[in-house]
Amino acid sequence: MRAVEITGGSGPAEALALVERPDPVAGPGQIRIRVRAAGVNRPDLLQRQGRYPAPPGASDILGLEVAGEVDQFGDGVSRWAVGDRVCALLGGGGYADYAVVDARHALPVPDDLEFVQAAALPETVCTVFANVFEAGALKTGETLLVHGATSGIGVTAIQMAKAAGALVIATSRGAGKAEAARALGADLSLDAGADDLEASINAFGGADVVLDMVGADYAALNQAVLRPFGRWVVIATLSGARAEIDLARLMMKRIVLTGSTLRARPADEKARLIAAVEATAWPWVAAGLVRPPVEASFPLEQASAAHLRLEAGDHVGKIVLTA
Repeated sequence: MRAVEITGGSGPAEALALVERPDPVAGPGQIRIRVRAAGVNRPDLLQRQGRYPAPPGASDILGLEVAGEVDQFGDGVSRWAVGDRVCALLGGGGYADYAVVDARHALPVPDDLEFVQAAALPETVCTVFANVFEAGALKTGETLLVHGATSGIGVTAIQMAKAAGALVIATSRGAGKAEAARALGADLSLDAGADDLEASINAFGGADVVLDMVGADYAALNQAVLRPFGRWVVIATLSGARAEIDLARLMMKRIVLTGSTLRARPADEKARLIAAVEATAWPWVAAGLVRPPVEASFPLEQASAAHLRLEAGDHVGKIVLTA
């Protein structure tokens, strides 16, 4: 099969190469997917740069989510059959013609959904569900504040929160991105470079949950705009990992500060999360309420171009590879 391999170098053009590798074989409890599309995510960039190694036992090939057809299954698999349209959450291995995955980590692709869009779902939907709805405990009628609202995670968070009956405040860089977030359903969409974020958010009533992908630069803001009993969920630290926390303010507001990662979770925990996503969030996908926009797609051999597009930071939504 064809696969994209990390070969060294700093930039994607030097670091990524299309190579031939043996086809993987589905073992007990696994399915093999004929990959038609694979999502490109920021952890892929970090792994390429040597800053986010694959967890033990995971493929060294990049790619955390794919969509395609089941073409092989191992012993003990009863749910899936050859030809089933699925998308799946991977620990690695998505940038290839075939990917092997725990059968419990796959989800059915709705009939009206193309593989390119389906490949944009597993990593983002699972991340949002685990952090906004489980750790953040967002409820109907509450307000979610999303930083980096036009990223793949951000657009998915907007759509999922709206599907759940919540209000959404979005922050992003530039008037164009602010308008894109508004078009996706944000009730208040702010340009982080032009608007007074703290004043505008508090005038709206503040937030019950913050989904924070920025980190240090927004720590003070988050503490200022969270309502009493608010939940601050950190999933990335693009502006830095060290921040000043006013513990007295956290105590007075009874704020909960938490964070998580997804990739390194044990297989059983991922299976539990996938089952919860399928029960609660997948009906929103089937109904068309959660369909994060795909900014661009690139053929597998142009993985370096896809990385450059994501690194540029001017995209809205997801970037996908097609195999």
